[in-house]
Amino acid sequence: MTRNYQNIMDTPVTVEGNLHELVRGEEQRLLKELEPVVRQQSVTLDMRHIERIDAAGIAALISLYGDAHIAGHEFAVINASPRVVEILELVGLDRILISRSASPCPEAVPCFEMPAA
Repeated sequence: MTRNYQNIMDTPVTVEGNLHELVRGEEQRLLKELEPVVRQQSVTLDMRHIERIDAAGIAALISLYGDAHIAGHEFAVINASPRVVEILELVGLDRILISRSASPCPEAVPCFEMPAA
């Protein structure tokens, strides 16, 4: 399975893999793939296929958010499952990380999607 990422130029970049859980052991793969991107541009991460998240996954999202802001860019997540939203609310990160925009991917902000198998 692949994940299709759209960059600011609408050129697809395909990364091998499949991610349904953002948990210890899986978070490093996400960081490896997205850290360079958030340093170059604003990113909206589509999390519709993430069913579970733990402290390591939360730490990865915080790291991506921090890297983006240090570089002068934005980082947000969209389409998080109700369970993931609940966990982000419990730790107070929903206000910071979850995009509430009307469109799934705001114009001029690339949308990164992690499709299911």
